[in-house]
Amino acid sequence: MDPLEGAGLVAELRGQLVGLVTWAVAGPFSGPRDGEIRVLVVARAARRGGIGSALLSAAREAMARAGAERAWLVTTNDNLEALRFYQRRGWRLATLNAGAVDEARRTLKPAIGSIGNDGIPIRDELILTLELPTSGYGHLG
Repeated sequence: MDPLEGAGLVAELRGQLVGLVTWAVAGPFSGPRDGEIRVLVVARAARRGGIGSALLSAAREAMARAGAERAWLVTTNDNLEALRFYQRRGWRLATLNAGAVDEARRTLKPAIGSIGNDGIPIRDELILTLELPTSGYGHLG
C-alpha cells in the first residue's frame, strides 16, 4: 500500500506545511464503497490547534461525496494519541489484528521497531471505522 496514493490535502500555517491527510475510496461503482484514511499527520508544534480535526473532516466529506458509506483506518496498539484523537471524533474500534505488526516485522519489514510510544511494545493493528453521511452526496466515480 502506498500511503500517498489517492487523494489528499495539506495544511499550512503562516506559510509552513504543518499537516497532511491522504485517503482512497474503493469498492463497487454502483454499490457501497469504503473510504480509507491512509495518512493523517500534523507537525508536533502545530498539534492541538484544530488542524488534524479540520483535515480529517475534509477527508470524511470528500469520501462521502465520492460515495463511501464507511471510512476506516489502521493504527497500532502503542499509538494512544491516535486512538484518543479518533475516538473523540466518533470513530469506533472495529477490529483487533493481534500480532499483525509482529508478523509484518518478521516477514515484510524487519526495520519496524519493537517498542513504540510510551515504551509500549508494538504488536497489534487496530482498525477503526466511522459511518459516513450518505444523504446529499452522489457517486462521483
